[in-house]
Amino acid sequence: MDTVKQYIEQNKDRFLNELLELLRIPSVSADSKYTGDVAKAADMVATRLKEAGADNVEICTTPGHPIVYGEKFLDASLPTIMVYGHYDVQPADPLNLWDSPPFDPVIKDDKIYARGSADDKGQMYMHVKAFEYMFKESKLPCNVKFLIEGEEEVGSSNLTDFCIANKEKLKCDLVLISDTSMIGNEIPSLDVGLRGLSYVEVEVTGPNRDLHSGVYGGAVGNPINILAKMIAQMHDENNHITIPGFYDDVLVLTDEEKAELNKAPFDIEEYKKDLDVGDVWGEKGYTVLERTGTRPTLDVNGIWGGYIGEGSKTVLPSKAFAKISMRLVPGQSSDKATELFTNYFKSIAPASVKVEVRAHHGGEPVLTPTNSTAFLAAAKAMETTFGKRPIPTRGGGSIPIVAMFEKVLAAKSVLMGFGLDSDAIHSPNEHYGLFNYYKGIETIPYFYKYYVEMSK
Repeated sequence: MDTVKQYIEQNKDRFLNELLELLRIPSVSADSKYTGDVAKAADMVATRLKEAGADNVEICTTPGHPIVYGEKFLDASLPTIMVYGHYDVQPADPLNLWDSPPFDPVIKDDKIYARGSADDKGQMYMHVKAFEYMFKESKLPCNVKFLIEGEEEVGSSNLTDFCIANKEKLKCDLVLISDTSMIGNEIPSLDVGLRGLSYVEVEVTGPNRDLHSGVYGGAVGNPINILAKMIAQMHDENNHITIPGFYDDVLVLTDEEKAELNKAPFDIEEYKKDLDVGDVWGEKGYTVLERTGTRPTLDVNGIWGGYIGEGSKTVLPSKAFAKISMRLVPGQSSDKATELFTNYFKSIAPASVKVEVRAHHGGEPVLTPTNSTAFLAAAKAMETTFGKRPIPTRGGGSIPIVAMFEKVLAAKSVLMGFGLDSDAIHSPNEHYGLFNYYKGIETIPYFYKYYVEMSK
C-alpha cells in the first residue's frame, strides 16, 4: 500500500485535469435547461470508470436523469463494497456572488473553486481514481460496484425504484460514501449520524388578481404580509418549533452522549468570524454542535411574491410563496413531519387567504454504529494517512439514500468524507482543497484493505 503515494505523485496532474474537465460540465439536475449537460456528465463518469478498469459499465436510464453503474468482480467468496456518489450539482445562483465563473474551475490557494468541486464531484471522483490505483497495481482486495446518480440534489427521486428493480445487481456487503465533511485537515473525523429532511413549498393566495395597493390596501389581506406572519409563528421566543407534536418522537441525548459530542474541537469565535456574524442563533439550551447535529430545524430556503423588478410598482400581490426545509433527527419520520407541518400551517392561516402545501422530497435520519467493522476500518484507514484517529461526529446535513440502502438492499453505509464545512457547498464560491482530493485517493485503498482483513 505504500505505493499509493507514489502512484498519486506520478499521476496527480492527470487526476486533477480529469476532475477539472468534469467540473466544467454544468450538470444542474434541478433545472431542465441543463438536461443535456447532466447526460454529458454521466457519459464522462462512465468513460472514466471504464478507463479505470471497471467492467459492465452502463448508463441506466430513469424517468429523470441517468444512473451510472460499473463493477469489478473478483471472487464470490470476497466481500463486495458498493461506492455511491452523485455527479449532479446544485444551481449556481446567485451568479453575481461568485468571484469566478462557477463552471470554469479556478485553483487558488490550493483549492479548486467550482460548483460541485466538493459536493460531490470531487469526492466522488476520488473513488474512481483510488479504484484505478487498486486495479492497475493489483491491490484490489475485494469486489467493487459503483452506483453514481444524477438526481441527489433533487431528492434522488428515482433511485429507490432503481434499487428495488435491481436488488440482485446491487447486492453488496457495504455502501461506501464520501459526501460528508471532516472537522479539519488536522482533525480528521467520521460522520456517524445524519439528519433527515422534509422539504415543502407553500403557496398563499389572497385576491384573485394583483391589486392597486392604494385602492385596496388596508382592506384586503396581503399574501406576503400574511405569509411572513405565518412563518414567524413557526418558532417561539426560544427558537423552539411550535408545530404541535413535532418533537414527540425526537430521541433526546443523554448527558453522557452530549458530553461526548461536545468533545469535538470547536471554536465559537472562529465560527462567527468565518461566517461574519455577530452571534450564533438557534434553539435555547443547546450548544452549536448539538443544534447542528442532534436537534431538528425549520428554515425558509426561499420566499417570493409581488413585484421585485427594477423601480417601483405599487401592487398588492395575489400570491406569495416560500420553500421550507425541516431537518429531522433520529426518531422522526419525514412523512409525519410533512403531515404535521401541513396541518399546522393551514390551521394558522386567516380566512382572508387560501393555503396550499406541496411536498417536494424527504429522507430519514440515520445513525451508524461506531463498533462496526466498516467504521473501524474507516477509522484505521484515516489514522494511517492522517496520523490521527478520527473523531466520531454527527452531520447536520441529509443523505436520504443511506436509510433507503439499508431498507432496500439490507446494506449499512460508512460515511467517509474528506470535505470541510468551510467548502461553501450549495453556496457561491464552493471549493475543495487539493490536499483533501489527494488525501482521499490515498486513504480509500487503505479502507478496502482493512475492511477485508477485519471481515475475515
